[in-house]
Amino acid sequence: MPDFLEKFFPVVYRKTRNPGIDGNYCKYDNQGLQLFTSSLYLAGLTATFFASYTTRRLGRRLTMLIAGFFFIAGVVLNAAAQDLAMLIIGRVLLGCGVGFANQ
Repeated sequence: MPDFLEKFFPVVYRKTRNPGIDGNYCKYDNQGLQLFTSSLYLAGLTATFFASYTTRRLGRRLTMLIAGFFFIAGVVLNAAAQDLAMLIIGRVLLGCGVGFANQ
């Protein structure tokens, strides 16, 4: 995790290395980190509504295939991420995959 924090969240990384900060709340208080964490869940919630329509119109099998494509695209984007924007977009795609798979 330190390498990940250093690359994508350098402010948080510096806070974790500061011995003067005791609580985890102060160390991990970063909007980018919060967006990274919640983007998957928010995308999953939103995608579920679209997936219900897709399931009704196209059936369960095609909806599961669409979920698989979202998962693959999200994993590829997260694996190749060079900055925070790519990382968050990958998480949003993974959230869409979760939303479609849950439907």
